[in-house]
Amino acid sequence: MHTDLWERGCERLAAEMPEQQFNTWIKPLPPADVSDGGDRVLVGLRVPNRFKLDWIRSQYSARIEATLSELAGMPVRLELSVLQRDMNGRPAIQAAAPAGSMQLRAPASAASAAVPVRAPQGDASAATSSTNPAPAAAPSTVTDLRPASLAAPAVIAQRGDRPATPTGTLPGAPAATRGRLNAALTFDTLVPGRANQMARTAALHVVGAPGQMYNPLFIYGGVGLGKTHLIHAVGNALIRDNPDARVLYLHAEQFISDVVRNYQRKTFDELKAKYHSLDLLLIDDVQFFAGKDRTQEEFFNAFEALLAKRAHIIMTSDTYPKGLVDIDERLTSRFDAGLTVAIEPPELEMRVAILMKKAVAEGSPMPEDVAFFIAKNVRANVRELEGALRKVLAYAKFSHKDISITLAREALKDLLSIQNRQISVENIQKTVADFYKIKVADMYSKKRPVSIARPRQIAMYLAKEMTQKSLPEIGELFGGRDHTTVLHAVRKIGGERQKNTELNQQLHVLEQTLKG
Repeated sequence: MHTDLWERGCERLAAEMPEQQFNTWIKPLPPADVSDGGDRVLVGLRVPNRFKLDWIRSQYSARIEATLSELAGMPVRLELSVLQRDMNGRPAIQAAAPAGSMQLRAPASAASAAVPVRAPQGDASAATSSTNPAPAAAPSTVTDLRPASLAAPAVIAQRGDRPATPTGTLPGAPAATRGRLNAALTFDTLVPGRANQMARTAALHVVGAPGQMYNPLFIYGGVGLGKTHLIHAVGNALIRDNPDARVLYLHAEQFISDVVRNYQRKTFDELKAKYHSLDLLLIDDVQFFAGKDRTQEEFFNAFEALLAKRAHIIMTSDTYPKGLVDIDERLTSRFDAGLTVAIEPPELEMRVAILMKKAVAEGSPMPEDVAFFIAKNVRANVRELEGALRKVLAYAKFSHKDISITLAREALKDLLSIQNRQISVENIQKTVADFYKIKVADMYSKKRPVSIARPRQIAMYLAKEMTQKSLPEIGELFGGRDHTTVLHAVRKIGGERQKNTELNQQLHVLEQTLKG
């Protein structure tokens, strides 16, 4: 009987795996059930929540099985399940293990607390969402800490006398109208895609080890790309995993309002009591703190207090920390001290997946060719993509016609007309030339110094991304260049965009200017 298999396996994994990964994902696991399955050994692991279960299954299960099989000298099958909880959110008492099975813990000799590590590159998933989720149906135990006169109150969600729900919404209040944790904004409703790989991976790490990894987590990107969805998902997951957690979501403007009100009343002790006691602070659009010195001072105090007690902070912004204007340097340096990740505009395949998934959710499945047509013409962000979808679905409903490319073209004719009129290769060339302070004529010339060739490649990349022109057509408009030259530029700039924060920010500015 393999009485010490799990213990030996954990010792082997602790020696072979990066210390931080082992301490975060393997060491905290509850006792394993090891039993004889005839021609194989069965190892059952109960995981605290489904996010950890999915991550361990995708990232570590094969390695665990291989290690245990080698030690056992026979095949091992790993069986993962979610640890059941009682009505009060505590782990339920487990039934006695089957005869002949053992419950073994990870060895105490394994290395201790986890420290921040770089997120794994293997998780190709992304956070994208609408910011107008459906109302929550179930009541929850929530304390509203803002005056009723404010349109978007911040809410601390925590467990009360009744079992808490993961919605973080007030009883009977429509979730779509207020800035609070929302049941619709979860990891389950996120659409996977390369554009948000690092952001979602980091968010899942926060759920798995709150207060430890990537603290603070700073997520930046353009409007309508899913930043708000992602931080709500973290909040909802943490409350579901730990009903006692004190979680607060708010927009930066709400924090500013709190500071102003408490300044007028001279009640800063109340402000500190409210924010310094949290386990997780989720705050949207911190760029709104610009130029507000007292607000920045109070946020700095809250920031320091929360990190000192190992509470987690997640922030969003429209730009990376060093790009924030009129924000105290001591704040921006702290914003950048944890992990900073970007949310990119979704790529074509991801936009198609979003359209098809949301069309199904609306009860009107969409043909793939129609989804591709819409996705090719709506590139800005998820919010605009969903707006286009609603137009097409409404047009199909009111005209009593099937969804087709012809119908989509008719429904979106105003949008397509505006795009075709505003964004042209010529407009892109002029905008890029102005931005990099070169002559428009340099776009067509044969000059090849870096100061000219680089902006020219960026203009080619934007022309491919933002117009319907083919590679040969774009090459012709850039001084009769071959389509392979354009393809090289598109691949080069597209690849660098994923790694170069400064280039990514410049492209965001150019895209927003062109969409103007």
